[in-house]
Amino acid sequence: MTAGGYEQSIGRGVVAPAGIGGRAVARFIDWIIAGIIGGVLFWLLDRVADVPGWISILPGAGFGFLYFVLFEVATGSTPGKKVLGLHVNGAGGAAKPNVKESALRNAYMLLNLIPWIGGILWFFAAIGIAVTVSASSTKQGWHDNIAGGTQVVKG
Repeated sequence: MTAGGYEQSIGRGVVAPAGIGGRAVARFIDWIIAGIIGGVLFWLLDRVADVPGWISILPGAGFGFLYFVLFEVATGSTPGKKVLGLHVNGAGGAAKPNVKESALRNAYMLLNLIPWIGGILWFFAAIGIAVTVSASSTKQGWHDNIAGGTQVVKG
């Protein structure tokens, strides 16, 4: 431990936990990327399938969930995190989360699948993440703890 207990040595050398600001910017970048890809896919779904518009947008939350899980499991970083030099460590300091850890870490995103109130539930979950990340000396949110102790780090 160095620098007031905020840096720690985990497998790949000394790493520092990422704060809420960088994580929020990375998430915003990822929303833009996922939104563009998802928008095109769901526009095509709406054109091909004969379903009401509100149904064709429901897979969006599932797509966003898969976007985060696939990138975290494959590389340890989403494109937004890569741009900002952030990385998701798996439980116990593993180089990246496994499928279960990443799915648990991002499960709150699936709240958007609940019609009418899902967005509100998601909003409160996101606020809870921001508060718990900010209050934690290791900068881990409740979603990181549920996932066995995953951690977003700089570098």
